[in-house]
Amino acid sequence: MAFIDYYKVLGVEKNATQEEIRKAYRKQAKKFHPDINKDDPQAKERFQEINEANEVLGDPEKRKKYDEYGEHWRHADEYEAQRRQYSGKGNGMYDFGGFGGFGDFSGNEDNASGFSDFFEQLFGSGFRQRQAKKGRDLQATLSISLLEAATEHKQTFTINDEKIRINIPAGIGEGQKIKIKGHGGTNNGVRGDLYITFHIEPDPRFTRDGNNLNTTVAVDIYTMILGGTVTVPTLTGNAKVYIKPGTQPDNKLRLRGKGMPEYKKNDTYGDLIITLKVVLPVLNERQKEMLVKMKEAAEG
Repeated sequence: MAFIDYYKVLGVEKNATQEEIRKAYRKQAKKFHPDINKDDPQAKERFQEINEANEVLGDPEKRKKYDEYGEHWRHADEYEAQRRQYSGKGNGMYDFGGFGGFGDFSGNEDNASGFSDFFEQLFGSGFRQRQAKKGRDLQATLSISLLEAATEHKQTFTINDEKIRINIPAGIGEGQKIKIKGHGGTNNGVRGDLYITFHIEPDPRFTRDGNNLNTTVAVDIYTMILGGTVTVPTLTGNAKVYIKPGTQPDNKLRLRGKGMPEYKKNDTYGDLIITLKVVLPVLNERQKEMLVKMKEAAEG
């Protein structure tokens, strides 16, 4: 597996603060979000890589291990346990100083290979084989409502008799995937990963276009002619919208900030686009006569 420099992925220095990493992640995630780059087949892969980098560098404990052991950071606990066990033994055979520090082998295949050779020496000849052949990755589909997709929440589901509780970020999109490390199949004790693909169930009120929502509202002809207010649905409840006198059928109104939240940005929202559909009334005889007189007056 090729070494990935997570710092380069996010475009930050190795001494970046957690706040700088958070801001860099938000910037890169927005830039390469699949919903924005629908015509770029590599955007989805890049987006997953950005999420993976944030998962590691955004967690101080994982970042510390990554800084010291690079691509082998997941084996840090084993490494530390062996270091304690062999500390002081031999004539330097288990001198760990040469392998400490991310900078010693970041992006350097020779040094990375040497680090793997060290693990092979420490844990036996089967280390490389176990490292290369992790358990198979599992795929799962999770269906949620549009309202659930609009709010950050936790959800529990069962895969292979194992209950998994995950946090679903607000703004998750149709077909978007989240990787959960270490919850896939098992091979020689090494777990694969679980990939969850999200399906957003159709909503009877809204259709989604990126972070914008579209809805249609029926308005009587009198309000369209004379003006007035109508009630429109939003994700957070009903809202009153003013209709100007003489508004034409199929005219569109925009409620800013009433759409879907941007993925993992609860303070940034799309808009709600409202299409006005005229509902024609059923007229009685008196109303028909009045309408005929109005027509004759208009024709003059």
